[in-house]
Amino acid sequence: MIVYNTTFHIEKDILDESLVYLKKQYIPKAVESGFLQRPCLRRVLQAEKGEDISLSVQFHVKNIDTLNFWLQNEGNNLHRALVARFGHKIAGFSTLLEEIDWEK
Repeated sequence: MIVYNTTFHIEKDILDESLVYLKKQYIPKAVESGFLQRPCLRRVLQAEKGEDISLSVQFHVKNIDTLNFWLQNEGNNLHRALVARFGHKIAGFSTLLEEIDWEK
């Protein structure tokens, strides 16, 4: 199982609007196809410079091939919609994490 994590850096003046967007549009659209599952939305704790906020959005996905298929067919459109709405006031980067069974 792979965890697909995207960390968004959000300017304070759009924080409320972007949270609503992530909760009501971005995350529901991302899981709609069934390829991405178990969404999580978390605030990144950090020594903040200024008042901007970082949020992490995570999804579980079966494998990298499934993720790549989703990105090509749905994810890139979601990204474009996010950029069209918020422009330079939100920036993100993605990382992949692999779950390891710590009990084995």
